[in-house]
Amino acid sequence: MNNDLPIHAVLPELLGALRQGSGAVLVAPPGAGKTTAVAPALLNEDWCTGTVILTSPRRVAARAAAERMAETLGEKPGETIGYLTRLDSKRSARTRVLVVTEAIFVNTILSDPELAGISAVLFDEAHERHLDSDLGLALALESRAVLRDDLRVLVMSATIDGARFAQLLGADTQVIESAGRAHPLQIRWFGSSPQLAVEDAMAQAVASAWREEQGDILAFLPGVREIERVRERLEARLPSVLVLPLHGQVDPAGQRAAIRRDAEGRRRIVLATAIAETSLTLDGVSVVVDAGLSRRAEFDRAAGTTHLVTHRASQAAAAQRAGRAARQGPGIAYRLWEEAGHGGRPPYDPPEMLTADLAPLILALAQWGSGDPLELGWLDPPPAASIGAARQTLVALGALDADGRITERGSRLAQLPLDPQGAATILFGAEHGAEMQAARIALLLQERGLGGQGEDLEARLSRWNGDRSARAEASRKLAARWAKQARGLAQAPPDGEGGHSPPPSILLAAGRPEFIARRRDASGENWITAGGRGFVLDPASPLARGQFLVVGDAQGQAKGARITSAIALEEADLERWLPDRIERRHVLRWTGERVEALLERRLGAITLARGPDPAPDGQAIVDMLVEKALENPAKILPAELLARAGHAGVAGLERDGLAENAPLWLAPLLQGRRDLDLPRGRLVDALLGQLDWDSRQRLDRLAPREFTSPAGTTHRIDYTGDDAPSVEVRVQALFGLESQPMVGATPLLLKLTSPAGRPIQSTRDLPNFWRGSWADVRKDMKGRYPKHRWPEEPWAEKPSLKTKNAFSRSQG
Repeated sequence: MNNDLPIHAVLPELLGALRQGSGAVLVAPPGAGKTTAVAPALLNEDWCTGTVILTSPRRVAARAAAERMAETLGEKPGETIGYLTRLDSKRSARTRVLVVTEAIFVNTILSDPELAGISAVLFDEAHERHLDSDLGLALALESRAVLRDDLRVLVMSATIDGARFAQLLGADTQVIESAGRAHPLQIRWFGSSPQLAVEDAMAQAVASAWREEQGDILAFLPGVREIERVRERLEARLPSVLVLPLHGQVDPAGQRAAIRRDAEGRRRIVLATAIAETSLTLDGVSVVVDAGLSRRAEFDRAAGTTHLVTHRASQAAAAQRAGRAARQGPGIAYRLWEEAGHGGRPPYDPPEMLTADLAPLILALAQWGSGDPLELGWLDPPPAASIGAARQTLVALGALDADGRITERGSRLAQLPLDPQGAATILFGAEHGAEMQAARIALLLQERGLGGQGEDLEARLSRWNGDRSARAEASRKLAARWAKQARGLAQAPPDGEGGHSPPPSILLAAGRPEFIARRRDASGENWITAGGRGFVLDPASPLARGQFLVVGDAQGQAKGARITSAIALEEADLERWLPDRIERRHVLRWTGERVEALLERRLGAITLARGPDPAPDGQAIVDMLVEKALENPAKILPAELLARAGHAGVAGLERDGLAENAPLWLAPLLQGRRDLDLPRGRLVDALLGQLDWDSRQRLDRLAPREFTSPAGTTHRIDYTGDDAPSVEVRVQALFGLESQPMVGATPLLLKLTSPAGRPIQSTRDLPNFWRGSWADVRKDMKGRYPKHRWPEEPWAEKPSLKTKNAFSRSQG
């Protein structure tokens, strides 16, 4: 065993801390040896009678760490040191240290909260703050507090806020810091060029480093696509150079070749994603070329999808990457950005807790028995909005009930080592005799590049089925394990539906019911999902020709999210296999003038069929009419009656009160109707019916509806105008009237008109008018209407609307 690693200087202190307490925090720079030296050192401790679990953020790092530890013991992986990842494992009855990915540890503790047979859990590279790492740590701490006070929990990282983690682990938790290897590291700021694509800039920088430096080169790029493009450019520039990719899609043999020195002693160029930032030591690397970019998955709550977003790498990530060059000796790091701009980069990458889809976490916590996620110990608690979105997804899958408790189906979904949507796909497949195909579909959505590229997920499935590569074979074995597990969880034995299995589209839809989509235009570019989200699809895609599809993945923000994988869906299959998702809905729609009653068959936000409702809910129609009436009460309430009541001081007909009591007085008038075009008389009668006898008498006495002139004519009194109360009347009808007409205690405004109905003058003082301005009016009117009477003293005349001759004859 290599005892000259810096970590060995602090191992006695660390072992002492774990003898005295149940937890510790270890801060050790890259190259100190914490990943490979600490776990084996625990095996000789008296308290360590069981297995030590070491969690690793990535499959590549987990396998590499186990292989390196086994090599230091002179063994092969699977003996004292083993590992367990999703696609590969080496373990035996002899295994005492088991390196697992963070997700596998979460599944382990959920299936056995007591962690029987496990003495310690070591969380490596905790600074990366992956969702599974934070969740696994929270569950381990609760298990230690409630079930296993002898369980040791150790948090390890190169760049970490040790005090925060120590506070989370407990007040007595010690923080132990180790020195790193002090190999010189030179930073060269290569700068950036806006005119160059990242792959061109990287190819130039790597070629320059190849000529000017010694040792193997490790280049950091944001993703697989950029790695392949840079490899093409380097193979053209440096045709005899060994260029090796290192990312999650590379098979284990290829990953080992990238991590270890070349067996023939050749210099290498390793093109890697962030997978090589931490945990791994790449033998022979003394030069790092960093594009300064980081690509991470972020959950868009509006679109409901997780998409990859490229950001500037944080200062912490850049430091980790540069440190790869000085792990085994002096090194140099080329950075493809300016030194002046380095301080503007974020200090750290955000925790996944703040950016990820929390559906797996919420289901795991529901299975754990935690009704409130905020009750557990977190460095950064899950955001409330993300918790709400996750619960909505889980309720749609039937995994949680309306109160957020895990259902029987949710318990079965939680036992499958996938996200809830993938688990629902496989479980549905197992219930209908198609678990193998369902498992492969679920795996396709998780393993990028498997089965090639393209939006058509079914075509990718077909290509994968025919692929005989090592990665394809390993993936099929993993899918088979999932399928076998789901078969054991299926509620009913698979019957194959009479020899017919559900098509791939239905299997995917069973896990993603909110992502069943319908075409919205002729081109097939715009789609609406059952969950109400809009997506776009390349109109040139073969999928654009269908009416329905199931969206597997999309990239981009909210409304602009572009479908990147989907399966075409036949409506007949939807009707046959998922009838419980389709509902008959009675819908009332306001056209602007009337209520339209429709009967719809719907799949969430998608309308499958619509027609007139032969038996609508009459009360619902009345309720809608009342609601629409209250949106503009002035349009339906008889303003004249309300103004009369206001003038008379009669309570009970105020606008606010009538609006509040509309269901009592208005609703009966609307029975059997579809519109608000009610006869005014019925409205008035209904409102008057709200008044008691005394109020009715007061209304009629103090605010009569009509004025009767001395000539016997009747005229409606206007109570609504600014000059109310007022009445319009021909002046001849008032002859013989010497006193001013009153409405209650208010003089009635008399709007006097000519025989032709044209305005003459208005007055609230008729006696004064007769004896004043009447003379001028009489002079003017006499010339205009010579056939009518225009006496000098109208108050002394008999009222009549007749002409002079007709009046004279009537007087005989």
